[in-house]
Formats: sequence, structure tokens, C-alpha cells
Amino acid sequence: MHVVATAGHVDHGKSSLVRALTGRDPDRYAEEKRRGLTIDLGFAWSDLPGAGAVAFVDVPGHEKFVPTMLAGVGPVPVVVFVVAADGGWMPQSAEHLAALDALGVRHGMLVVTRADLADPEPARARALAELRASSLGEVPSVACSVVTGAGLDDVRRVLADVLSRVPAPDLAAPVRFWVDRSFSITGAGTVVTGTLSAGRIAVGDELQLGERRVHVRGVQSMDHDVDQVDALARVALNLRGVDRHDVGRGDALLTPGTHRLTDVVDVRLPGTESPTDLPAQLVAHVGSAAVPVRTRPLGVDGSGDGEDVLVRLQLRTALPLRVGDRLLLRDPARHTVLGAGTALDVDPPPLNRRGAAAARAADLAGVRGPDAAGELRRRRVVRGEHLRSLGVAPTGAPVTGDWYVDAGYWADLGRRLRTVVTEVATANPLQPGPTLEQARRLLGLPALELVEALVSSPLRVHDGRVVERTSDLPPAVERSVQLVLADLAREPFAAPDVERLRELRLGRSELAAAVRAGRLERVAEGIVLAPGFRDRAVGALRALPQPFSMSDARRALGTSRRVAVPVLESLDAAGRTVRGADDRRRLEGKP
Repeated sequence: MHVVATAGHVDHGKSSLVRALTGRDPDRYAEEKRRGLTIDLGFAWSDLPGAGAVAFVDVPGHEKFVPTMLAGVGPVPVVVFVVAADGGWMPQSAEHLAALDALGVRHGMLVVTRADLADPEPARARALAELRASSLGEVPSVACSVVTGAGLDDVRRVLADVLSRVPAPDLAAPVRFWVDRSFSITGAGTVVTGTLSAGRIAVGDELQLGERRVHVRGVQSMDHDVDQVDALARVALNLRGVDRHDVGRGDALLTPGTHRLTDVVDVRLPGTESPTDLPAQLVAHVGSAAVPVRTRPLGVDGSGDGEDVLVRLQLRTALPLRVGDRLLLRDPARHTVLGAGTALDVDPPPLNRRGAAAARAADLAGVRGPDAAGELRRRRVVRGEHLRSLGVAPTGAPVTGDWYVDAGYWADLGRRLRTVVTEVATANPLQPGPTLEQARRLLGLPALELVEALVSSPLRVHDGRVVERTSDLPPAVERSVQLVLADLAREPFAAPDVERLRELRLGRSELAAAVRAGRLERVAEGIVLAPGFRDRAVGALRALPQPFSMSDARRALGTSRRVAVPVLESLDAAGRTVRGADDRRRLEGKP
């Protein structure tokens, strides 16, 4: 399906043209029919030769209804611009074109209506000149009369040609479905309509509406129930469990987890006005939404062809915005479109300090859209999921999990971690390095896994700490540990008792440090042996008849019951021995 919006001055025949092309009346209200004046969005569709299914969004042309017009054209990529031969270029023609230009609409055609009432060429020449200076550029044009039917086949033919050149929508993109109408149907519940500009929606899908999840009960397109609809299309969705008053024009249904709701956004606005001339209060239009905003100029960026104004917008209502979105800014007091700001950051930092606005402008200088490398430079550490929710696709490989880090900052973190390890070990010799949590806090990182990923030679993680060497004990402690190891070399299971440890000045802290350094191995509280004691114990026990008793084991190990019991329990826990019901044991694998 193709979706096309109309544009043009009031009473220039937009609705009549849609009616003539589709055989359907886009005016839905009795007042519209009585007054011959479109006051709300109208919808009609038909199969056009060479184009297939085409849905029209007919917009009002009166100046009072410009916000409604913008809600209709916001998500639509193609426009049929209408100018009456007997009316020519008019004020709302100019305002509608300014809006289309600000939104960056690039595909369309000009239709000069009422060619039976006046020579269409003067109106055509003026309109083409105006359109040529906009984002639409050179467009084809057709003169016609809906009364006589002259030129309508040419309109269909030219429109089909325009539609053939429109890029295909991204069906793999997440859904952001801007609602332009909400109503209820007896027995069905709440129904919303809108233009699906990317992605696909199917019956049973779960979508996000604000902070809540909703389910799609039914999907309809062009008055037909379907199981699934692909972009680009006009769509009606029947939502389960949602009151019609909870959803309306300007709301968006989203693929869960893919968009960030934000009420603060930094934008680039083409420098049509100086920052000091920018009104403090404006209305921002995006999709079908129209939200009052408060502006805060950040500065001017002259890095491009001209000077652009960098502005922070504080939105009255949070919207699901992404980097690269165009927000049309309109001054309702002066009935003027100021232009469209391009969203540069939809999750900007607060401006709390003096000079923060100027610093922020410097950060955004040269930024013109989604830029993964630039986002990493500014944010330094960020989850890929968060980047994608901002509308920025991560590049390169994550440092760990879904974490992406700016390369320069990552190298600096590595240097800082080595400094942290040295400082902690110097301050407390019995703790040769910080715990992972200490390192995380000192480096200001958001997750422990980042610290672990940062560790590289000569650093390593040992016993939950970041250390530099296997042994990093104070000299006095190292000498005492060497004496213990010498004793154990003669009698491997004669663990030093309390008196021997006191003699060597090896208290609880010193023993813990020796264990962390890998110099001794803890068997039980207050009992330490040389590393590898389990292998030595298995070697000694292998000579015993299987199974063996505690007394047998104690004699084989040449130690006391105080040491033999925890050694055997350690072997049990490691699966090296199997304990029977009679408390006798056998080595694993021995009968």
C-alpha cells in the first residue's frame, strides 16, 4: 500500500479531488458536508492503475486547523499539493508548504484544480516556483477538473509514477505508530487509527503505550480484517483492555523497549533567527503529536554551510523521540512555522552549572544526526540497548556483554585501575588490591562486569580483588609464611597450631592475606596448609585399604584429628572421596 497526504489552501478542492480519485468521501462529519469545509483529518482509499492500493489522508486547509493538518502529514512520505486555478497561491498554501519543507517531505506532485473555471497556467507557474524552493524541489504537475473529469486520468498516472520512486519502508524497524484517531465500537472496544510508516503489526502483538503494555486484538486495513499489516499502510487497531479516553491523537504505540520517552531534547534549528529572537514558548509537532515546549538556546554552530541555532526543548508531555527525528516548531501566536529542529540528543545531561549551556553547545557542534562514535565520546560508557533506544546503532564490538565504551576513555580507565590497585595496596599492605566493588566505585563505572573486562596483565582478579602479582605480602609476613611452608615441607599435614602462629605473628588478617596471595590454602578456620594439599592427601590415602576409617586416614596423613577431619571434609566437598553410611571413606573411583 501507498499512503499520500493532501496539502493546500482552504476551499481549493483537496477533498473533492480525493473523492474523485477514490469514489469515497473523506469528510466524515455532517458539519463538514454542510459547510463544505474540512475540519478534521479525512481518509479514503482505492486501487489506482499502476500504483495498486493507495490510501489518502485528507487534511483541512483553514488556518485554524494547521495543527490538525500537521498531525496528518507528519508520518506520511508523499504529498499531493493542491492549488485552485481560480484562486492561485494563497496564505495557507505558503504555510502548508513551509510545514512540508520543515518536515523534509521530498516526494510529491502539484495538482491545479478547477481548470474548468480559469486558465490553470498562472497558478501552476507560481506554485511550481514556490515548491521548487522547498524540500520538494522539482515536482510534476497536472491540471484537472473534478466537475468535468478532465485531467483526472493524468493525475492517476503521474501519481503512480511518483509513488514508484518512493523508497521502500524498513519492515525490520521497530514500530512507532502515531495515533491520529481513537474511538470505540460496541462489542469490539477501543479502536485507533494511524499511518504505519515502518515495521509491521500483527494480531496478538504486545505494544507499549506510554508506561503500559497493550495487546492488539484485531488489525484492519482498508476496511478488511487482516492478521498482519506491513508498512507503509493506513491501519486500524483494536486494542484489548484500553479505554478510548486513555489513548488519542498524538499518542504512539511502540515496540516495547525500543524507544525512550523523553520530555527534554536538544535540537539543531536552521538559523532563521538568532537565539535571542527565539520565542520562549512554542509548539513542537512530531508524528501526530503537538506538544507545547519551552525553549532554552544553547548557542550557535557555524561548523556547516551556515549558522544553526542549538536549542534545548522542554516538552510539556514526554514523547518517544529518537536521534534524527525532525520536530516542527511553530509559533501559534504569530501563526508561523519557524522550521524543524533535528533531534541531536533525546537523553541530554542537565544544565546545572554556570556556563553549562555554552559547554553543551560545544559538545554538539558538528553533530547532525545519529553518530555512534560521537555518542560514545559524549557518554563514554553506555549499554547498546540504550543507544538503540535513542535511535543510534552501535558500531564495533562491546567491551563486555552489551556495554560499549569510548576507546580513548577505556584506555584511560585501564591506566587509572593500575593506579588504584597500587594505591590500595600501599595504604593497606595486607590487602594487595581493591575489591571489584571498590574498584567500580573509585572508577565511577556502572557495573562490576566492566571492571572485570578492564583487568589485563599485569593485573588479575584473585579472590574477588584486583591484584598485581600472585604474592604481594609485606616482607615480615612473607618471612613468616616461608617458615610455615618450610615446616609443611617436612610434615605436609602438620598445620601450625595457635602457639606457632602466635610465635610467627600470623594473625587472622595476615593469614587471610597469605591465602589471597595464593601462598597458603585455608582448610578450616585457623587451619592452613601448603597449596595443593588435596593432591598430596589423595596420594597418601591411596596406599590404604579401601574403604578406610578416620583413624586410618589420620595415621596415613601423619597428623592430628584436628587437621585430619577438615582435610577429609574438604576432599568430600571436592568429590575426591566418598563417605559411606558407617563414616568410612573410599577414594573416588576405588571400589
